[in-house]
Amino acid sequence: MTTYAVTGTTGHYGPIVVDQLIARGVAAEDIVALARAPHRAELPGGVAIREADYDRPETLGPALEGVDRLLLVSGSEVGQRVAQHTNVVDAAKRAGVQHLLYTSILRAPTSTLPLAPEHQETESVIASSGLSHTFLRNGWYMENYVGAAGQHLERGVIEHAAGDGRIAAATRADFAEAGAAALLIDNPREAYELAGHGFTYADLASLLTSITGTRVEARALSTEELTASLTGAGLDEGTAGFLAALDAGIGAGELDGDPADLETLLGRPAATLEQELRAVLA
Repeated sequence: MTTYAVTGTTGHYGPIVVDQLIARGVAAEDIVALARAPHRAELPGGVAIREADYDRPETLGPALEGVDRLLLVSGSEVGQRVAQHTNVVDAAKRAGVQHLLYTSILRAPTSTLPLAPEHQETESVIASSGLSHTFLRNGWYMENYVGAAGQHLERGVIEHAAGDGRIAAATRADFAEAGAAALLIDNPREAYELAGHGFTYADLASLLTSITGTRVEARALSTEELTASLTGAGLDEGTAGFLAALDAGIGAGELDGDPADLETLLGRPAATLEQELRAVLA
């Protein structure tokens, strides 16, 4: 039997992958959930939970013992991720993992987004490791936008620096289900560009207005104006500049994409912004 392992199983993405593996017929006993703090993992009975700390290589060898296919969920500590991911890749190679999947960023090789370099470097580490591998290049989480609906409705305005750029976001659940599906493919592609159905900030404002009856306006600013607005609202300059740079990337088309790869793995249409907004605002 094939043994599947998933990292980050105390986060938001990893547990969904585990649930989806079981939903797709994998026995809980054939799944290994890896977590920095195993006591925090809340997973179905029968799933083996092992300690795996990206920063402590000594935990990774035992964690990967007997694992055939590994889904490496990218770390959340910006600036440390390449070293952390390299530790996992090295341990996977020593443990004899047959196939490694990694959650990267949409069109990683060419992306100019501020978050892209660590994903680019990690992809390079994996490619040069000799391990059979698949890159799951995820777009933005739709929750980033749906979760701010209340704030947008209260303010009546969405300030942004993305122009008419489209955001092909998808839900965390859809990305995770696609990751589980890719884990189960015997000969997956080297890379999947995973994007949802695109929308603009103007589309987001229009949907909020039509669903609730409360007028919300999308106000396009320059990156400098958005940075100034965010710092005026209390954000530090570094964070404000980072968020403005992300919007500039959206304006350049960095987060637009085609849902074909995602929907092929899902075997169904990806959730749309309107569906998610209606569910949250119901």
